Amino acid sequence: MSSPSATLSAAPPQQEAGRRARPWLTLIAVAFGLFMVGLDGSVVSIANPEIGKDLHATTADLQWVTNAYLLALAAALILGGKLGDRFGRRTVYLTGVAGFTLASVAIGLSGAIGPVVAFRAVQGFFGALLMPNTLGLLRAVFPPRKFGMAVGIWAMVSSVSTALGPIVGGLLVEHVSWQSVFYINAPIGALALVVSALVLPQSRTDAARGEQFDIPGVLLLAAGALLVVFGVVKGETWGWTSAGTLGAVAAGIVVLLLFGRYETRVSSPLLPMRLFRNRALTVGTVITALNFFVMLGSIFFVMLYLQNVRGFSPVEAGVRTLPLSLASVVASPLGAALTDRFSARLTMPLGMVLQAAAMLLMLTWSAESGYHTLWPPFIALGLGVGMVMSASSDTIVGNAPVADAGVAGGLQATSLQIGGALGTSVLVSLISSRVGAGLAAALVSAGVPEQTARRLQGAEDAVSMGIAPVSDAMPARLKEAVVDGSHHAFLSGLHTAALTTGVLCLIGALTAAAGLRGRADG
Repeated sequence: MSSPSATLSAAPPQQEAGRRARPWLTLIAVAFGLFMVGLDGSVVSIANPEIGKDLHATTADLQWVTNAYLLALAAALILGGKLGDRFGRRTVYLTGVAGFTLASVAIGLSGAIGPVVAFRAVQGFFGALLMPNTLGLLRAVFPPRKFGMAVGIWAMVSSVSTALGPIVGGLLVEHVSWQSVFYINAPIGALALVVSALVLPQSRTDAARGEQFDIPGVLLLAAGALLVVFGVVKGETWGWTSAGTLGAVAAGIVVLLLFGRYETRVSSPLLPMRLFRNRALTVGTVITALNFFVMLGSIFFVMLYLQNVRGFSPVEAGVRTLPLSLASVVASPLGAALTDRFSARLTMPLGMVLQAAAMLLMLTWSAESGYHTLWPPFIALGLGVGMVMSASSDTIVGNAPVADAGVAGGLQATSLQIGGALGTSVLVSLISSRVGAGLAAALVSAGVPEQTARRLQGAEDAVSMGIAPVSDAMPARLKEAVVDGSHHAFLSGLHTAALTTGVLCLIGALTAAAGLRGRADG
């Protein structure tokens, strides 16, 4: 971590003392906004199947409910952190809370999938103002020796909200409506605004106020991030080797390279490239992206499996995933303590190995698996995600100067959101492609007549969501065969996604172990 003299150079001693007068109250205040965003993320995964049924949405539509939010976040998170550094992290954070709350209500009022997707993008933009400034505010008010534990508590709050999300979301979806999972943000957001307005100190980098704002950098970064993630999202429907997919991804990479080159040539860059001279910060950014690739991608297909293959209600599915969230709650402060004592070189690889184990254990799942085969990978995944979250947050934001706290928070949040968008898109696409290649054979193997199996091949989109294409007009024996064959095809896709993710986690563990040096670098 950076030395105290380096991190405190952004402000005079008197100003720094004023900032740090109420660090724990600041942590409590930002926890409300963080809780709202975390709760929203997990309840949406519970609500997706009901949104699909109520609004007649396809798998691609449901991906956009998630990815429109993630795209907006990816495009604006570093901007949100920079705005906080320049104009005041308290001001930008409060703006984000207010906008996120209003957008949530607008989503609930929408009656079609189009407006839901559009307002999810608006919600994502205001989330981009909120999220990086939670860490930016903590970096400004906590001394370096206590920042690691503050980040551990920050990660624990995120995990608690994730733990409550499946239960709260399941109860709301089952007993009220899917719209209510968005309406719940209204009282939480109002409480967050009141508490934050009362206790948050203003925190900004005074030297940045006289600098010219990097508008070209904003546009280049937003365009590059959008093109890359858009290409990945559309890869499922266009084909991964299609000209459209490869063109969008390649164009995005070129724009991001231009952004990086441009940022080294301006006096007031949006994202100072000097931050990446710190190897721990760079490795932490990569592992953060992989961490959320695994978490959001796996949660998406796990919920489809539990609700559509196993037939659990939203509440029942939420209860069964509770070990995952509770393990993450325990792992976040544990990961912070281990990082503080032994460095991120221990906690990051350990967290990635636990996630790899979780993915490999999912290879044992079937359509009739007992709960004794479900909870071990949930616990391993939760422990791994929580450890990596706290370690990587400390590694990224803790290694940045206070003057760049908001930008570092934006970088951390950008990496996790891009990772989440890629995880959802890539893993669902893997499942869909596997289902498309093997559905007819799986149906025939289950006893469906070959002619009927060929006709049901057109229902691969539904099967990719774990839904068997049966109708009341089908004879009971044929219906049973279609269900068996469809579930076998879906699970074949799920196993492919899990195996791919497990291998990526092992690569991530090796990367973290090789890229971090120890206490001085972690």
